[in-house]
Amino acid sequence: MGVTTAPAPARVRPVAPFATVPVAIVTALMAIPLLLTANRYGYFGDELYFLAAGRHLAWGYVDQPPLLPLLARLMDELGHSPFVLRIPAMLAMLGGVVLTAAIARELGGGAKAQTLAAATFAVSTNFLAGGHYLATSTVDPFLWTLLLWTLVRWLRTRADGLLVWAGVITAAALYTKFLIGGFWLAAGIAILVGGPRELLRRPALWIGAGIAVVALVPTLVWQATHGWPQLGMGAAISQEVGGTWGGRLTFLPTALLTAGLPVGVALLCYGLWRLLRDRELRFLGWTVVLLTVAFLAVNGRFYYVAGMYPVCWAVAAVALERREPSRRWRWIATWPAYAVAAVLVVPLALPIWPRAWLTEHPSLPTPLFSFAEIGWPEAAGSVAGAFARLPGRAHTAVVTQTYWQAGALDRFGRDLGLPEPASGNRGYATLVVPPAEATDVLYVGDDPRPLLAHFADVRPIGEVSTGDAKPSYFDHVPLWLATGRAEPWPTLWPKLVNTHA
Repeated sequence: MGVTTAPAPARVRPVAPFATVPVAIVTALMAIPLLLTANRYGYFGDELYFLAAGRHLAWGYVDQPPLLPLLARLMDELGHSPFVLRIPAMLAMLGGVVLTAAIARELGGGAKAQTLAAATFAVSTNFLAGGHYLATSTVDPFLWTLLLWTLVRWLRTRADGLLVWAGVITAAALYTKFLIGGFWLAAGIAILVGGPRELLRRPALWIGAGIAVVALVPTLVWQATHGWPQLGMGAAISQEVGGTWGGRLTFLPTALLTAGLPVGVALLCYGLWRLLRDRELRFLGWTVVLLTVAFLAVNGRFYYVAGMYPVCWAVAAVALERREPSRRWRWIATWPAYAVAAVLVVPLALPIWPRAWLTEHPSLPTPLFSFAEIGWPEAAGSVAGAFARLPGRAHTAVVTQTYWQAGALDRFGRDLGLPEPASGNRGYATLVVPPAEATDVLYVGDDPRPLLAHFADVRPIGEVSTGDAKPSYFDHVPLWLATGRAEPWPTLWPKLVNTHA
């Protein structure tokens, strides 16, 4: 009688040692400018909103899942400064450097490939700038990179425990932004069409999926009980990025440019081409393509697909190490190319100039959102001064047109005598409602028309001044006094709410 033996396990492909020293050097070189600029200028507008939302913790918000407000709350408990708030963002981007090198290693790359992949991440405009702001657009791509590492490692080792961890990572990503669901949909289609279908037959994958679904239940319940406001955010984002066609026309050029010039763009395009030609990795290449098409179709933001960059860079770096591309591609793997990239990227990604220089030298290259970091405390002081001069301030609420303005007044105005501000804009609309005793409103914003039908009188009383703190998003914003509220706030507030604007 024969003896039945178990089939031999699949042979695990060997990998090179992790390039600890060169990757650590690249990580340190990225960390230096992030640390030096983390406390420069001030909070970004979205960061102020996250801080306000963190003081009103919930399982969900109109415009996002709850992880970022919770993270902002925790960091604010440690210290009230932009530097402390941005520690998770800096760690996420530095972790992205290491993970990109680790992906290259799993793909068979040695020390050179790992260093090239890590350095490409470090000189990406998108990721270097991401390390300066605590935002969903920073944390979410890091989690995508971590997820991609687990999948690429599974392809090499077939260790199914990695697929369970993929579910845990997916759950964390879903609590940051719902975009990861799009990744799995696109990847699932690509796997069904071109393989490896073996992945879909692994019970561990579905155990991981179950973990992600169960973890998501509380925030889904919140969305359901609030009328699924997240579904309405697409229209608002579509308008913000340039209307029906403007955003679509700039999507690809902006996505490529923010990948980093010149090396990020070159390795992104070459890496995607390599993925699409590799039988085992082809599903990741098609996932990039499908996500790009989908985000173009819905007029989404260019950085939605940024979480796929690291795997493209990693596979390109491995090919460069093996000298597989033609000679005209190999210049990209030299230190002068990365030095040029750093010189080009750093001034566009980080606020390296002293604030006074921005006023004195308006032609200086600066990050796109520098104006949204400057002048918040000065603006709060200006609004507080106007509020203090109101004869009926005891029954006057402060309402702002935008959630950035409300976040700034909440952060800097409370100690100056301002009441907790309210705003009907975006997720702020569900955070604060003006108190019942407030019959008048100090309105901060360009457009007071929403108030006209609901108050007896609406008149201008001045404008915000940020003094020497320029350029500032808050400078010269008009101030209005609305008196004689016509109906109770529970009836009036829903009419002033525009969560999708």
